[in-house]
Amino acid sequence: MSSQHDSASARSGAGLREVKKQETRQHISDQATRLFLRQGFDTTTIAEIADSARVSKKTVTNYFARKEDLALDHQDAFVAALASSVAARRPGEAALGALRRAFSEALAAHDPVSGFTGPEFARMVADSATLTACVRGLHDRREEALAEALAAAENLPADDIVIRTAAGLLGTVHRLLFRRIQQLTLAGLPAQEIEATVAPEAARAFDLLEPSIGTLGTA
Repeated sequence: MSSQHDSASARSGAGLREVKKQETRQHISDQATRLFLRQGFDTTTIAEIADSARVSKKTVTNYFARKEDLALDHQDAFVAALASSVAARRPGEAALGALRRAFSEALAAHDPVSGFTGPEFARMVADSATLTACVRGLHDRREEALAEALAAAENLPADDIVIRTAAGLLGTVHRLLFRRIQQLTLAGLPAQEIEATVAPEAARAFDLLEPSIGTLGTA
């Protein structure tokens, strides 16, 4: 009985520690974002973030290896988004169809991963060469993940020229749509108006791909 009690207590303690770690991580991220938006990403230091979060600099760097990770804390979701849509496609649905549907849903939801980050955040990224380069790298990583998903769907190697070309085309369309949403955000348009503007543009962009890769990945 004692052994079972000790085991349950250990699990409970581990769970509480994990919750505490997540709370600390979120608190640091929130304080960093507040400072970035107020005084700019490039001019904000790790020391200022640590002071604002009331933790040590070492604690900040233990949770976030790079300063840009503090600003772009949804990187994993962004990188995985397209590949996940392909992997979760419906029976008989092609990869392009799944991606079109996912983008429409993200657009209607004003999803930050699709570009709806708000004007302050969009301006922060646009004003920082470091963050702009980081976002570009995330697009590259997302395209790589998409290529792997397409390869799995077609049972082909990820370096197959058709797979690489399809991933490049789909990645480019999503890059352009993300950039378009960001541009309209910086221009001061409200989210509903951005949605209404981008929806027909996205449809035309995806239509261009239908003749070439419209059946790729059909389950």
